[in-house]
Amino acid sequence: MLDVTRLRVLDAVARHGTVTAAARALDYSQSSVSHHLARLEAETGAKLLQRAGRGVRLTQAGQLLAGRAAEIIGRLDAADAELAAHVGLTAGRVRLAGFASAIGALVLPAAAELAREHPGLEVSSIDTHPPEALTLLRTGRVEVALVFRYDDAEDELPGIRLRHLLDDPMHVIADRAVEGLADLRGATWVAGCPRCRGHLLALCEHAGFEPRIGFESDDIALIQSLVAAGLCVATLPGLALRAHHADGVVATRLPGLPRRVYAATYGEPPDPPAVAALLTALGTAAATAAG
Repeated sequence: MLDVTRLRVLDAVARHGTVTAAARALDYSQSSVSHHLARLEAETGAKLLQRAGRGVRLTQAGQLLAGRAAEIIGRLDAADAELAAHVGLTAGRVRLAGFASAIGALVLPAAAELAREHPGLEVSSIDTHPPEALTLLRTGRVEVALVFRYDDAEDELPGIRLRHLLDDPMHVIADRAVEGLADLRGATWVAGCPRCRGHLLALCEHAGFEPRIGFESDDIALIQSLVAAGLCVATLPGLALRAHHADGVVATRLPGLPRRVYAATYGEPPDPPAVAALLTALGTAAATAAG
């Protein structure tokens, strides 16, 4: 039977890339990490790591086992959190991953509410993009993921339940008032990374033009600084503007096509008490934000 401690060591090496960094993350000595890895290779009969410059690289067998290790460890940690929660909301923890503007607008007031009602309950969060948040949810590293979707026709996510929190309206931002996207047909745009700009391209296509993208950033403060300087225009959702609205930036709400924000959980209901309490608090925060 595989040893869970050694799986944790392999997972740490896979995430951090070196034995030194893994030892630091686990608060182990380097020799202890090396010992666990050697024992794991002996137990499995497979070469899991190979030297790569000053670091190490996982072999194909190592990648396979590290992926499973992440799932196993995540599920064990999730089970530990759920058992603690079932003892009662006087103790326990719930972990969440989500995008920055939702954490600022929804998680902070929700966590404050839980701290008042259940002071022994620990809430933690990770700032990350929706695809990464769902990966953390699937592997049990978090119990709740905040995600958004632009189209209800998007593929279903096996094993994942989505709880709608709010519709987040989109805005076009410029250094002056505009009627809508059509006014900005010839403007230079700032867009997110290639993976994140699909909605902007769809909005502009619907308005009858292709945007000329001159800047790339996912940082809402930098985007607004570029816009305020008159260098470009952009689109931003309402939660992002709630989190940061720079002087000199004029936001015009766009009709339709909102960003739908959801709280995602994994597995069959019912949710553990701590997760259920957080979902309720997020719903209250979302109702306030939408209002």
